[in-house]
Amino acid sequence: MLNFDFYNPTQILFGQGQIAAISKHIPASARVLLVYGGGSIKQNGVHDEVMAALAGFTVTEFAGIEPNPSYETLMRAIAQVKAEKIDFLLAVGGGSVIDGTKFIAAGALLDADPWTILEKRGSNITAALPFGAVLTLPATGSEMNSGGVVTRKSTHEKFSFMSRKCFPAFAVLDPSKTYSLPTRQVGNGVVDAFAHVMEQYMTYPVGAKVQDRFAEGLLLTLIEEGPQALANPDDYDVRANIMWTATLALNGLIGAGVPQDWATHMIGHELTALHNLDHAQTLAVVLPSMLRVRKEAKRAKLLQFAERVWNLSGGDEDTRIEAAITRTEEFFEQMGVKTRLGDYGLGAKDVDGVLAALEAHRMVKLGEQRDVTLEVSRKVLEMSL
Repeated sequence: MLNFDFYNPTQILFGQGQIAAISKHIPASARVLLVYGGGSIKQNGVHDEVMAALAGFTVTEFAGIEPNPSYETLMRAIAQVKAEKIDFLLAVGGGSVIDGTKFIAAGALLDADPWTILEKRGSNITAALPFGAVLTLPATGSEMNSGGVVTRKSTHEKFSFMSRKCFPAFAVLDPSKTYSLPTRQVGNGVVDAFAHVMEQYMTYPVGAKVQDRFAEGLLLTLIEEGPQALANPDDYDVRANIMWTATLALNGLIGAGVPQDWATHMIGHELTALHNLDHAQTLAVVLPSMLRVRKEAKRAKLLQFAERVWNLSGGDEDTRIEAAITRTEEFFEQMGVKTRLGDYGLGAKDVDGVLAALEAHRMVKLGEQRDVTLEVSRKVLEMSL
């Protein structure tokens, strides 16, 4: 097991009715900015619950955070924070809203252009406004980690950032608030969480048995509960298990003490920035091909994955590995997320553009061993056609 420094200060308020408890975790004198997306929280009653919980606070609102939150929109929010002297943020929504709120929290206190947060991957963040989150879409794990991803629409760039100053102070996870999610978002969330686990698990062995078993348990839970969420959308226990799995998939725990990959995510970010694909759609396209192209480097863990997650043992190793990757693809498809670039109207003509973006953003040595060159990325994309 590798050395590690694990830190996670986020308080989790899990279960039905927990929105009412948020007032206990916000300073009584706070000027609160409520940050959310397209307005679904007003249709499903979450907005009313949040406002009831914030009775007695000075509250203003900022709506319109997009999926793949844009720098342009977030800069308007930062301007509002400064104009209204906001000192606490409350994100209500999915990972995009929470990611955007992290950027707002840090950008509002930065003397330099907030875009430098993305250019420097968060290394220049020295302070951030405190904020909490009410999660309505389990997927990214942003509710219990210190990272975020922001897109600059004007330049078609999508960058991630991370800082220990950007952990939510608290996060409310009420599974019942996910009942009304469209099936597309349910499927995307499960695939997103699955890929997050794989980026930390599917590397090479370092004797980290705890992390491996934990990761495998999360994958098995997603495989078992994901289809049930589509078939029985009002099953509280199913929704609870998916919500908690998605949080644990990227709160730092399973990634502590192990090598991490993230090449699939970096390629996926470019696909989203250039072609506006859902984040999970890009992961479903890239991950299976990445595993096939990098089969030798990942052989030991692929065989472990085949046996422990897909119950495949005996016979030829390569046959088992291919079967495990195929099962993974089939699972993504079962969740309603297509796994080929062609499914999204993209073809061979689009590969060079993605590679050019990777090169421009210095994504030329990716993966746990920094051996995913542009040529490897080309092979992955061409295999994904």
